[in-house]
Amino acid sequence: MPSETRTIKLTEVRLDGKERGELEEAWARPPGFIGWLVSTNHKDIGLRYIVTAFCFFALAGVLALMMRLQLARPESHFLSADRYNQFFTVHGTTMMFLFAVPVMEGMALYLVPLLVGTRNVAFPRLNAFGYYIYLVGGLLLYVGLFTNTGPDTGWFSYVPLSGPQYASGKRVDLWSQMITLTEISALVGGVQVITTVFKQRAPGMNLNRIPLMVWAQVVTAFMVLFAMPAVMVASGLLAMDRLAHVNTHFFNPAEGGDALLYQHLFWFFGHPEVYIIFLPATGFTSSIVMTFARRRIFGHLPMVLSLIATGFIGFGLWVHHMFATPIPYMGQSFFTGSSMMIAIPNGIQIFCWLGTLYGGKPQFKTPLIWVAGFITVFVLGGLTGIMLASVPIDLQVHDTFFVVAHFHYVLIGGAVFPLFGAIYYWFPKWTGRMLSETLGKWHFWLFFVGFNLTFFPMHILGLHGMTRRIYTYLTETGWGNLNLMATSGALLMSVAALVFLANVIRSLKNGAIAGPNPWAAPTLEWATESPPPRYNYVFLPTVQSGYPLWEDKDAPVVSGLATTHRELLNTTMLDAAPDHLFDIATDSIWPLLLALAAGGSFISAIFTPWGIIVGAVLSLIILVLWFWRGNEPLSILHGLRGPGESATAGQKEAPSA
Repeated sequence: MPSETRTIKLTEVRLDGKERGELEEAWARPPGFIGWLVSTNHKDIGLRYIVTAFCFFALAGVLALMMRLQLARPESHFLSADRYNQFFTVHGTTMMFLFAVPVMEGMALYLVPLLVGTRNVAFPRLNAFGYYIYLVGGLLLYVGLFTNTGPDTGWFSYVPLSGPQYASGKRVDLWSQMITLTEISALVGGVQVITTVFKQRAPGMNLNRIPLMVWAQVVTAFMVLFAMPAVMVASGLLAMDRLAHVNTHFFNPAEGGDALLYQHLFWFFGHPEVYIIFLPATGFTSSIVMTFARRRIFGHLPMVLSLIATGFIGFGLWVHHMFATPIPYMGQSFFTGSSMMIAIPNGIQIFCWLGTLYGGKPQFKTPLIWVAGFITVFVLGGLTGIMLASVPIDLQVHDTFFVVAHFHYVLIGGAVFPLFGAIYYWFPKWTGRMLSETLGKWHFWLFFVGFNLTFFPMHILGLHGMTRRIYTYLTETGWGNLNLMATSGALLMSVAALVFLANVIRSLKNGAIAGPNPWAAPTLEWATESPPPRYNYVFLPTVQSGYPLWEDKDAPVVSGLATTHRELLNTTMLDAAPDHLFDIATDSIWPLLLALAAGGSFISAIFTPWGIIVGAVLSLIILVLWFWRGNEPLSILHGLRGPGESATAGQKEAPSA
């Protein structure tokens, strides 16, 4: 940056009609379906993740309802044992790998650039590739289910049950390759969030001023980078054990392998996965609570430290999923301690939210009602989690419906409840229209009552000895009435989902016009239009506090970025001081083609070793074309700035709260 900067009034830095047209043209995507395919805008990709994840959520919900109908009465023949096993496995796999993580990733990819005041993520083409490889993995799973080749060994696919000795055919192979594809997508999202936050924040947004929503996504992204490779290794080694043309024995004790190694690899990912799902939800909650309490978050620094502590401690819990295995008692005691200790940072966050509400003037709009439901349900799930951290209790209820009830209280209570609150909160930003408050409240109460009616009886069923992964049971067990109650709750949750869908469809057409900031919120995503233009901000904002739309007065804006091509501002990592300008990649078909080549390579490897070779060659060719600047449109190469040129700052009035 040059040593001198100019401070200009906003009227002096307004774009004229020609420059505004150039800016819109530079950031526009090509028209039609091809334009939709090649788009690399973070908002397009983020919304695709969200919509696709909810489509998978609906499919998983249908599978869950089918299982509940099977278990509603004893000795039922609604589903066969084989079909039930496929439904059980695909339901769990979908919720964990195709819904929970991708939907949180989609929220991050849409909102984080807006929250930190930039125009796009750091690597737009890589972002598009991440979505397409996720879509390929999800379609692979459901093509398998619809062709009666769905995996049937549980969403965790423990060996030796999932090994070649006990699981013949290609069912588990589809599962293992799907895991690899979807976790590549998660890693791509993590890289995007970390780079965008640390190198593209608005000038003035130092570490103390980063919103809690962004902090939650950053911690989650780092957890993704450390956790996802473990499950990719587990699924990759399982695939090599199973495929006849590879024929390894990593998990075969008869050949020197170790079956318990699989569980260690899987749960080293599996327990951080819970917090990879939960931590973004805490970011949603913080945004909603401070907006509707009309005050700053109580204990901002303890909240940030709690997020970081949760990220660290989350990697020290995985063995509490393995207390029934021959783990030394001393080791069990350490994991019992860490399993109880993680309640401390979670508790700090809950008390800070309650303190914020207590000291403010809460407005109980639909988003805040969902947050209240989240706190209620998640605390109940956390209490049973503390119980399961005790080895003697865990040994008694291990693999029973008590555990099923616990993790649904934690995952649905800790992720889906705040996610619905976030959708009601940010839907106006995405669409420019408001969701119905009346239908939103009906949605909440139907879902809240249905959820507790479904899963609370499962605690009792587990204590009475009903084990997981059974497709029927005898009348003499006495489990019939509680199972019928749980099925009734599942039907009520289905009605709630239909109410939500009706609300979305109605509001897209006839919802009230939102305006730029309908909630009078304090963070930067509300400083632009609703929905935002493709370039997000005409002038990049600067910030002077952690609540810019409430507290900043006469904050300057950044001017001087190119209007004829896509240019972003890079800032320093700690203090977010302007550093340099750089050009980002434009829309491209190569991410889609690379995803098809890579996905086809993994899928064809199930049947022939040539799949990897052919896929690698195709991927290399596509990558050469991807990075070859000669294939860019000539207009993009015009007017590139020299390294010494930089942005200048101009004045604007901060929006009122």
